[in-house]
Formats: sequence, structure tokens, C-alpha cells
Amino acid sequence: MEIGVHTPPLADESLEEALPYLDTLGVGAIEPGVGGHPGQAHLTRSAYLDDEREQAELNDLLAEYDMRISALATHNNPLHPDDERAEHADTELREAIRLAAQLEVDAVTCFSGLPAGSPTDETPNWITAPWPPQHADALEYQWEQATEYWGEIADFAADHEVDVAIEMHPNMLVYEPHGLARLREATGERIGANFDPSHLYWQGITITDAIRYLGERDAIHHVHAKDTRIYDAQAREKGVLDTTPYDDESNRSWLFRSVGYGHGEAHWKDIVSTLRLVGYDGVLSIEHEDSLTSSREGLEKAIDLLRRARFETQPSEAYWTE
Repeated sequence: MEIGVHTPPLADESLEEALPYLDTLGVGAIEPGVGGHPGQAHLTRSAYLDDEREQAELNDLLAEYDMRISALATHNNPLHPDDERAEHADTELREAIRLAAQLEVDAVTCFSGLPAGSPTDETPNWITAPWPPQHADALEYQWEQATEYWGEIADFAADHEVDVAIEMHPNMLVYEPHGLARLREATGERIGANFDPSHLYWQGITITDAIRYLGERDAIHHVHAKDTRIYDAQAREKGVLDTTPYDDESNRSWLFRSVGYGHGEAHWKDIVSTLRLVGYDGVLSIEHEDSLTSSREGLEKAIDLLRRARFETQPSEAYWTE
């Protein structure tokens, strides 16, 4: 398994500056943003799409540091009820898929998006309970919208031989493993998970069980290494559906943390082992969103832990079974 980095935390540096830094830390892959919430500080879509010269220069730069791109990231909402916003997100996603194919990158990471609750609504509606009944009706409408859209994207991605890796995320239609599996079953094998445990921890989901569940369905296309810590004193009072601002750390029920600061090294070794059990041997792409430390320190501490946790070789023959 390779250690990778989702690069937005280094957005104040150019790619030419970020790559030698990451190389010295033993990073083997990057996941740059090309649109949506990650932005495109390190890889502007319009500068590289359909431009063989720019692409060749990028590949030369990556080769200089023995680096590869594990995925292109464009997290947005292509199911938004505002047509202009939805069309913009859709364009970003389709262009990201085209660019990934041209760069011979396996996957694009993204969100499932979130529709409104009816054709007349103007705001996306995250539904987390089936009652009162109008919520169940709204959820059915949302799944109809999502299945149609992602079926088209699955066909588009298949034409370009690129996987679409959806991050299960709150305030999106797909926010947990069963929803991801439902969307994949309805649309095809090109739709899978960008498995990010950080959003699953606070929902009470056991990470290794979720990996097995999706792994049995060959549904893990990419993995984020990102931790979360639940703070029990706050959670006991107000639960985990916490709308406290992320920068009001002392009053939140949970925070995103650097790898190892939400769960210990043994836990991350279990994650790595379970990923190998289900056949995932790809990149562990570190996403730093820990507001209690700097980007560089958070990345460096995460890399240090993952270097001990990851497997660098393929399994030997089980000679002891003979």
C-alpha cells in the first residue's frame, strides 16, 4: 500500500513546491483537487484537459519525484435543485473523468450530491428519518433523481475506463455503506466508495465492518486516511448531529483529527489489515482537516503512523499450512 496525500492543505504552495516536500516524507501519490470544494490549486482542469503538452509536463514533474496521482477530486453537488449549480457541478465531474482518462488516473473522488425533497423545493434536503410520512416520500423522490443521474455518470465513466469513488458524507444522499451499496447496485460497478472513515465514526459505524461490507461487493475504489475523535462530555448532552461551527472546538461533540489522534495505532493497523483482507492494496490518501494542528504537522504525524501500519510487500506463501 502506498501513502498518499489529498493536497488542499498545501494550497498555499505550488505543486512544484509541494512535491519535493511530500517526497522527503515518503509519500508516493497525490490526490489533487480539480474542482468543487477541494478547489484546483494544484491542477487546474482547464489548463490540462485536452492539452497533451501540459499533460506531458505534469507527468515529467511527477516522475521526477516518483509520484503518481491516485485520484482527481471534485466534491460538489450535481443533484442540487438550482439548475445552474447542478450543471456546474456536473460539468466539473464529467471534465474530471475525461481528464483522469487522459492522465491514466484510475478514479475520480466526489460526493453523491443531495437533491431537494420535491420538484418544487429550492434547497437540498438531508433526510435522516422516515417519519412523518412526507419525509419518506421525499427520500423516494431523491433516490429516483440520484439513480437516474448516477446511471448516466456510470456509463460516461465506463466509456472512459475511470472509476467514480463517492465519499459517504453527511448532508449528501449517500452518507453510509448501505446507501453506497444501493447506489452501486442500481447504477453499475463504476460507482463505488472513496472510503473515508472520518464521517462514519461519529455515526457509530464500526469501520472494519463497513470495510468488509463494501469489500465483499468490490465497492472500494479509493481510501481516505482521516480520523475523528468523539468528545463524550459534549455528545452525552447533545448527541452527534452537531451543528456547532467546526472552529468552536471545545463545544463540539466531535472533531476531525489527524490520523492517530482520534484512534490509536492498533486501530489503524486493523483498518489496513481489513483493507487487505477484502483485496484493497491501493493508496491511503491522507486528508488533513484537524483544526488543532497545522497542515504540515498533521500530515507528518499521519504519515509517520501510517508508515508503521501499512503493508509494503505482498503476502508470502503460507508455508505453515503445508
